[in-house]
Amino acid sequence: MSSPTGLFGRGSWRETSRIADVLRRETVGGVLLLAGTAVALVWANTPWAAAYDRLRDTVVGPSALHLDLSLGAWSADGLLALFFFVAGLELKREFVAGDLRDVRRAALPVSAAVGGMAAPALIYLAVNAGGQVRGWAIPTATDIAFALAVLAVISTHLPSGLRTFLLTLAVVDDLLAITIIAIFYTSGLSVGFLALSLLPLALFGFLVQRRIRSPWLLLPLAALTWALMHSSGVHATVAGVLLAFTVPVGPGLAERFEHRFRPLSAGVAVPVFAFFAAGVTVGGFSGLVDSLADTVALGIVAALVVGKTVGITAATWLVSRFTRAELDDELSWWDVVGLALLGGIGFTVSLLIGELAFGVGSVRDEHVKVGVLVGTVTAALLASVLLRLRNRRYKRIAAAEQVDADRDGIPDVYQQAPDPPSGPFADS
Repeated sequence: MSSPTGLFGRGSWRETSRIADVLRRETVGGVLLLAGTAVALVWANTPWAAAYDRLRDTVVGPSALHLDLSLGAWSADGLLALFFFVAGLELKREFVAGDLRDVRRAALPVSAAVGGMAAPALIYLAVNAGGQVRGWAIPTATDIAFALAVLAVISTHLPSGLRTFLLTLAVVDDLLAITIIAIFYTSGLSVGFLALSLLPLALFGFLVQRRIRSPWLLLPLAALTWALMHSSGVHATVAGVLLAFTVPVGPGLAERFEHRFRPLSAGVAVPVFAFFAAGVTVGGFSGLVDSLADTVALGIVAALVVGKTVGITAATWLVSRFTRAELDDELSWWDVVGLALLGGIGFTVSLLIGELAFGVGSVRDEHVKVGVLVGTVTAALLASVLLRLRNRRYKRIAAAEQVDADRDGIPDVYQQAPDPPSGPFADS
């Protein structure tokens, strides 16, 4: 059985059941994200690419509070605020009421997330030393919907602890990403608008703390907080996280908000953003080669594929080496490497940071998109190969256990996990 300090442990039954439900919804969102990306890429590389550009650059909205934005900007600043609101709810639940309120359980995903952001940033900076260092944060984020969609396709028998850890790591990853955006990608800060945004935010927090959930009160306050935050120069998605942090955790309001807004986030906000952000005109094989000749794109690919794998795996090993935590009995270090490769699937937040770093529609932003897409696809393919091999092994183990259970007349739910392999990478 798993020890309470086991790395990638199953967690409590209640927490595992809740996360399993989240994973099912995120997987559907991942499929829609892939569809939106595919449509954008195909459209942007047809003779009708100009129509795609016109649609993305169509400006709508009032000029007051600088809300006359293009549809592409609305998807990045507006729809992704909903994405980060849901991520904020999940993060607060994990650390207040979930298994991560236990410091021993929280240490691993936090450490892995930090390692999975630090190593890619360092690799990007090494490739772009003395050059385009402003894009250092682009490869630091993991796209949970995309990663879970890949995991759902390749996995039928992988231990549940692996899926749970991937979701938890991505939630911590989201918090670190929005912190980076708030600190390093805020331009022209207006202290007045920022101070004003705190007033509707505080009133929203007061109402939800009193368990008042009328949309006629809360939605206008949330929208005003977002608009004032946007006008302050701080990226408006920060408002989504701050609003989520005011919602009390426990039966009732937080669960109601999450149940209502997660489908909108996964099924609408992220796919629409992907549609407007992923439409890069590659220009055939030669255009792809030219884009990857840019050190920005090359650094992103190396950071997503190598940096994420090394960072997450090394951080996990360090936690196991210098603490009392041990790898869960169900898993081997090959599983950790496979999950770390999945962490290299950067998309939604990576594309967003690329736009903030180099400007929407710029040549370098186009190269960023190519780098993110190539790095993401490469990481996904490598993860698929490794985890499919691991999945095949666990499938054989499950079949053998079922045979033993049938022979002994014991239900397979009572069978114990197999003994762990000897050595960090010994079983294959």
